[in-house]
Amino acid sequence: MSKPSLSVTTASPRAKWIAGILVVSYAMVAMIPLVWIFMTGFKSPPDSISYPPKVVFEPSLEGYVNLFTTRSRQTDEYIESLGPPETWYDELVRKRNMVITGPSRFADRYWNSVVIGFGSTFLAVFLGTLAAYGFSRFKVPLKDDLLFFILSTRMMPPIAVAIPIFLMYRELGLSDTAAGMILLYTTVNLSLAVWLLKGFVDEIPREYEEAAVVDGYTRLQAFVKVVLPQMRAGIAATAIFCLIFSWNEYAFALLLTSGNAQTAPPFIPIIIGEGGLDWPAVAAGATLFLLPVVIFTVMLRNQLLRGITFGAVRK
Repeated sequence: MSKPSLSVTTASPRAKWIAGILVVSYAMVAMIPLVWIFMTGFKSPPDSISYPPKVVFEPSLEGYVNLFTTRSRQTDEYIESLGPPETWYDELVRKRNMVITGPSRFADRYWNSVVIGFGSTFLAVFLGTLAAYGFSRFKVPLKDDLLFFILSTRMMPPIAVAIPIFLMYRELGLSDTAAGMILLYTTVNLSLAVWLLKGFVDEIPREYEEAAVVDGYTRLQAFVKVVLPQMRAGIAATAIFCLIFSWNEYAFALLLTSGNAQTAPPFIPIIIGEGGLDWPAVAAGATLFLLPVVIFTVMLRNQLLRGITFGAVRK
């Protein structure tokens, strides 16, 4: 009996098993730092710096308490004069001979990250969608040269122009403002958005729009009701890439902000504890900092997978 022929495009069961093992192994290795950060957020300060590192430990919320509060060390006599602690986190802090003096600035820095990150992502995707549609559908003079110029802005590392931008922002009064950071991140992300979205628009047949125009739609209506729904996958993929840059950006946030518009990335590393870095608080901040991007990516995961593979197979 002859063996069944195998398709060139279909992997054999053995190849699927090998690929599955490799993918799972890579995922487990890649997840180790994230799991360790998550675990460190629930350790006590002594456990976080113990050697050898502790994998089994008694969970504690001290890192999260230290992240959201400011504390000061006091004498035993002063702590006893305060009477019994009113809350569980007061009791937790007093075990270290410290008292809570007020909230920390982490919540404000976190909110700045949300406003600047999602605001710049929305503007970059919105403007990139319009520009990509224009380059794809209309005869633009010097189109190739303009596209190359847009791409060339991505070739230079953004930090290379940090000093000119700092001087310009100081003159314009945009230093340490959310509007200035949103404008800057939008400018940096716009080239990526235009190039990614233009590829998606090119894959949408023009006949769809022509049929809509014949049915009485205007060009704008055809764009909104015909083209945009088919670009959802590309818009989702582009939004995720833009958000990751804006959310994680450190150099510009460190140079151009100091108080009002400072985001979480430059704030988390300077969380100082008694006698050095408070690693549980740093890990707690990093864990909370990861959540919005993870949630945003999970919400758009189906569109992201379609966006990455869009146009890869032609019929």
